[in-house]
Order: sequence, then structure tokens, then C-alpha cells
Amino acid sequence: MGYNFHIMDIINDFQKIGKSGVGVLDKIVAILSYLSEQQSASLNEIVQNTKLTQSTVHRLLSALEYHHLVVNHQFEYSLGARLAGWGSNAKTRILAKLADADLIKLRNTTEESIQLFVKEGNKRVCISSVEPFTGLKNTVPVGTVIPLDAGSAGTILSSETYRDKNIQTINNNGWVESVAEREPGVASVSAPIINKDGVVQAAVCVSGPISRLGEQPGRKFGKYVEATAREIEKKINNI
Repeated sequence: MGYNFHIMDIINDFQKIGKSGVGVLDKIVAILSYLSEQQSASLNEIVQNTKLTQSTVHRLLSALEYHHLVVNHQFEYSLGARLAGWGSNAKTRILAKLADADLIKLRNTTEESIQLFVKEGNKRVCISSVEPFTGLKNTVPVGTVIPLDAGSAGTILSSETYRDKNIQTINNNGWVESVAEREPGVASVSAPIINKDGVVQAAVCVSGPISRLGEQPGRKFGKYVEATAREIEKKINNI
């Protein structure tokens, strides 16, 4: 499997970051997260991979189907169009759309996995992800929720403004690096996207196996990540 993260990594992350206290909502999120990664799945596959009971999954899928949040086609479930409609209206989706071309360009330059993260509460959420064409991948699907206390993007997003003390290294380098902080064997480099008011809006991240990025990934890719962040900044600050 290399450094690919499959759906159980998402479920495990979901469990590690805590539950909302509303059990039915937590179960719905687990089901939707699985369908988001797999695109479509049978009832038995959902039961097996979410570790929920068959009766619970069947009941929740029926309710989600009624509200057009999932679609049942020949006993294969997939996300419904209503979710896509809600997502396309979100501010984060606008940001992701503006960044698409620059993230693809960064992937083509580095030949590594690229993510765009925003802060939501005390977590960070991936709103865009671009994978390399070949080789080991650090797959972080769109919608993945990750704590802020590890990883280069987490360091950036844990600060509200560009001037905060815990990201002073950004003022010198324009980027932050991490090695094996969030996942063993994985390194990353991130740069902040800052709005007109000086507030950190998002973080652009290059990530991949340490065997390729090295123990000082910033030396290899820092300037490219920073340049990409500046290009995205220009776009968001002109709308």
C-alpha cells in the first residue's frame, strides 16, 4: 500500500479527533465519508468499513436517500446531487475553485501530492487535493478532517494572522516544513494564503514520503509552495 491512505485512515482520523456527542450525526458522517472516498458501495461494504451495524446503516441510508443526500442505484449507494449543490455554494468551494489551476501546476512542478487546507474550529479540513500521476502517494481526500497539532499546514492554520509568534519562521522562509509529525514516513511543506486583512485564509501543502522529500523538505519545495500561495492570494484578494 506504500504511503497511500485508504478509507479506514479517514475513519480512524474521524475517531481520533473525537465525536460530536450526537451519535446519529457521527454515524451519518462516517457513512458519507466512506461514500465520498469510494464513490459507490454496497450496503455490506458500508457496514464492514464503518463498523456500524447493518440495521443502523440501512436505516440511515434510507433517510439519506429520502433527502437526496445519497442515491441507491441497483443496490449501490453513492453521494446525492443535493450535497454537491450545497458544497458548490460554500465559500471554501469558491476558494478551491480559484486555486485549482495553481495547485495542478504545483503538482506538475513537484510531482508530489498537493492539498489545500482551511481551518474549521480547532481542526483543519482538506478542500482540494491533487495527486501525482505515478509513484507513492500521500492521499488526503477532499473533506478529510485533521487536528491542528501536527503537520506543516496545521502549524500555519493554528495561527490567526501572519504575525503570530508561533509562525515566525514563515516570516523568514515563507513556508513551514514537517517530517513524520502526522504520519510516520511522511514529510510536508506548507505556505499560508493571507487575505487583505492579514488573516491566514488557508494553507497550501506539498506532501509525500520522506524518501523523496528528504529530512529538510523545505529546501526542496519551499520556494514552489510559497510562490503558489502568493498566486492564489492575488486571486482571492481581487474578488
